[in-house]
Amino acid sequence: MNIARFEPWNFVDLLHRDLDRMAQNRGVASNDHSPVADWVPAVDIVEEKDRFVLRADVPGVKREDIDVSMDGGVLSVSGERHAVAPAEGAGVQRFERATGRFLRRFTLPEAADAEGIAAKCADGILDVSIPKAPEVQARRITVEAA
Repeated sequence: MNIARFEPWNFVDLLHRDLDRMAQNRGVASNDHSPVADWVPAVDIVEEKDRFVLRADVPGVKREDIDVSMDGGVLSVSGERHAVAPAEGAGVQRFERATGRFLRRFTLPEAADAEGIAAKCADGILDVSIPKAPEVQARRITVEAA
């Protein structure tokens, strides 16, 4: 007898995705600008002395399918992982890797320099470097005689 592992939250997640797809197919949400995501990449954010570093796990996502943008103090990371068709005659019985669109948004602190943001992707990890703006130093003004 095989023991089957029951994970109720996986069922809820699948139901949520199916409902979102049905809403999109009926024209309720636009495919291009919908905030609905099919999966969510894990992200680490680290603050260093002179920058913030955001690292996202995006295995299987091509560099050209990733979009990083900044608008109004909000950094958006979005993209799409395409499904790989199984080989003909393969006995595929289970799909666990999520495919489709993803979207993550982060509100940046005021110390972030939006003009210097740089992103690179290698080995399935997206690195976004967000430099800190130079701190405004208090300046002492000498009062001279008139």
